[in-house]
Amino acid sequence: MKRQKSFTEEKPTLYLVATPIGNLEELTPRAIAVLKQVDVIAAEDTRNTRKLLSHFDIHTKLIAHHQYNENESAQGLLQLLEQGNHVALVSDAGYPLISDPGQCLTSKVIEAGYPVVPISGANAMLNALVASGLPTQSFLFYGFLKPKDSLQIQELEKLKDYPQTLLFYEAPHRIQKTLKNMLAVFGNREMCLARELTKRYEEFIRGTIQEVSEIADSCKGEMVLVVKGAQEYLEKEIDPSLLYQKINEYIADGLSSKEAIKKVAKENGCSKNELYRQYHETLS
Repeated sequence: MKRQKSFTEEKPTLYLVATPIGNLEELTPRAIAVLKQVDVIAAEDTRNTRKLLSHFDIHTKLIAHHQYNENESAQGLLQLLEQGNHVALVSDAGYPLISDPGQCLTSKVIEAGYPVVPISGANAMLNALVASGLPTQSFLFYGFLKPKDSLQIQELEKLKDYPQTLLFYEAPHRIQKTLKNMLAVFGNREMCLARELTKRYEEFIRGTIQEVSEIADSCKGEMVLVVKGAQEYLEKEIDPSLLYQKINEYIADGLSSKEAIKKVAKENGCSKNELYRQYHETLS
């Protein structure tokens, strides 16, 4: 067991600093102070980070830490900590480690016994979630789905019965394909597409997966997809009696109850397991 007291330990520290996701004014005063005080800033893209640092008149030494040099860079940054230096890790936008590099470094630093301190700031996923209008009490952030069609469908199949609100990151050139696959696997659930968050053209598109897919081709910029969870969809959007009626019709046509429930769940984008439970409760 390791116990860290962030504000009383005087060891060299790794700071995980959240940077703006669009609007530069979202860099917090504490983040600015930390970036000025540390000895080194490790950045996902030094060109982007240099612009940010210049805007806030920060002149701290900058080095690259990205997915292509992560293991080697992590070892070098650990050596800097061992030499008594304080290090800040930043990504291009938002929190490091959230769909960005940093996990390898953070694990090595913790294992070596140095403090890891998060510096709060903007996060695209949370911005999208709280403004989506969908349930926020319980949610699952998945990040980017696999770009290959067959692999993406496999991932969605594993997620389709989750009752939590689901969150994904997506790029504009893949959005249409992703929504098509979501519609096929999840059914026509409610969702929100949030794009260009905190920027001038920030937009929230709220509707069903089908409705959003009809205009998604015209959308540009970085996107967050917020999709209603399976159980929530079953309980609040569909009259269960209509589902049970459809199950009975399929059974009358020759399907087993298991096959009928699976088919109705897929058609309506709801949880197969939850529908199975509720349907059999009506029979008992």
